[in-house]
Amino acid sequence: MKGGAPTAGSRGVREAAGLRFALLAARFNSEITDRLVEGAQRALLEHGAVATDVETIRVPGAWELPQAAARAAESERFDAIVALGCVIRGDTPHFEYVCSEACRGLGAVARAARVPVAFGVLTTDDAEQAHARAGAGPDNKGYEAALAALEMVAVYRMLGAD
Repeated sequence: MKGGAPTAGSRGVREAAGLRFALLAARFNSEITDRLVEGAQRALLEHGAVATDVETIRVPGAWELPQAAARAAESERFDAIVALGCVIRGDTPHFEYVCSEACRGLGAVARAARVPVAFGVLTTDDAEQAHARAGAGPDNKGYEAALAALEMVAVYRMLGAD
C-alpha cells in the first residue's frame, strides 16, 4: 500500500488519491450490478481516485466473487478490493446457497488478505428491493462499499498492516 498512516485518533478517513482499486462485479443481475459499479466508481472518484486506478473485473455471478477476490488480493496490485453482486430470492433454496457461500468466501478472503475486501453483495427478497439499494444517490450500496474500503485502507495503515 502507498502513503502514510493516519493518526491513531483518525476516524472515517476516505482518501483515494494514489490508491488502486479492484471492483469485482458479478454479471448475473447486471441491471443491478452495473448500478453498483457506477456507485462504487463515483465514490472513489469523488474521494480523489483517478479512473485509471479503478479496475473493474467482471465475474459470472456472486458465487465466483470470493475466487476472484482471492486472486486479486494475491496479485498485490490493489490497495483495496470491492466485491459487488446481487442475489434475488427465488422459489428454490439456490438463493441461500449462493448468499451463504459468497458471504463466507468473501469473509475468508478478507481475513486472509493484506488489503481490505469490502462486501457489496445485495441479498434481497425481490427485484424492487435490489433496485432501491442500487439507486443513483448516496444510498447506493456500491457507493457505500467503496467508502468502507477507503476507510479500511486508513485503518490498515493505522494498524501497520502494510
